[in-house]
Amino acid sequence: MSELSRHLLDREIKERPPEYYGPNLSPVGLEFQAQELGTGVHALMATVPPKDNNGVVAGTKASLIIDSGVTPAVGAQVQRAAKDVTDRPLRYLANTTYHGDHTFGNLAFPDDVAVITSRENRDNMHDLAYEKEMRSNNMYGAEAEFDAFTTWRLPDIVFDTGAEIDLGGITVELHRFGPGNGPGDTIVYIPSTRTAWTGNYLCAAGSAHMMLQGGPVPYIQGLRAMKAGLPELETIVPGHGPIGDGPQAIDALLAYLERLQDEVSTAYRAGVPIDEVYARCTDPWAGGLDPEFAARLDAYPSTPAPGRQDFLGLCRQLHRICVMTTYRICEQVA
Repeated sequence: MSELSRHLLDREIKERPPEYYGPNLSPVGLEFQAQELGTGVHALMATVPPKDNNGVVAGTKASLIIDSGVTPAVGAQVQRAAKDVTDRPLRYLANTTYHGDHTFGNLAFPDDVAVITSRENRDNMHDLAYEKEMRSNNMYGAEAEFDAFTTWRLPDIVFDTGAEIDLGGITVELHRFGPGNGPGDTIVYIPSTRTAWTGNYLCAAGSAHMMLQGGPVPYIQGLRAMKAGLPELETIVPGHGPIGDGPQAIDALLAYLERLQDEVSTAYRAGVPIDEVYARCTDPWAGGLDPEFAARLDAYPSTPAPGRQDFLGLCRQLHRICVMTTYRICEQVA
């Protein structure tokens, strides 16, 4: 067993911190607003964060959609939103992660649309019942929507470290730099606009992340590889929350993970139980939201606008689950 593999759990951790609550990813009230990022390149932004964002990239020959939503009905909704901005035939669907809120909608896509993602993502799409159970915690009353489907459409094409798709005048690059939120996080990069869809791997600076299957060590290695591998990156469209500055987001997450690893591992080696570790770790959101990030939230068109206090509470909850996962990884590595 390699040292890196010891920093990865076999599947998403089911344990949650006391009184934890996660992001509301229910399809209820979900609407998309298209935001043009360059010729043929559009973000499909959920108008109420942190519900899932998507994207569509269109060239002269074909189009590609990024992520498919939490149910087949949402998958159909994503396709309708894409048709509002391009008439190019849909040929590809890229999944940034295996998580159901990004892949359960795969079922709604025609058979002639090729689904592509990393090999690790596909390898984790093997237990639909478990994945439904984990995502049910984020459905907030809409859990019955999962009863409508009993299969999980798997990717048709997989890659190990990278792939490239020519849509006709626009090239789409797919990268796996390393595990982070999960083992197979896939980055969809559009060189022409210097924009990347980052799924659960990277959010705008100021937002909290969520480690569910891997520890900080491989995550840090992957982020450094991303920084080196995409030197011209400017903008990220995360799976959840506002669009952000790419380099700024990478640097912010690196700093967070390095401190998290140091503080949690130090507490673990000192024999501090997990229930006491939460209070010992630096909470970047203890004093409130970062002003720049809060301004991004305020710019949302939703009515009512997403509450700062609601998002602040969520960030603090996600921080706690990162502490917990890191602690469990320390136990595994010891």
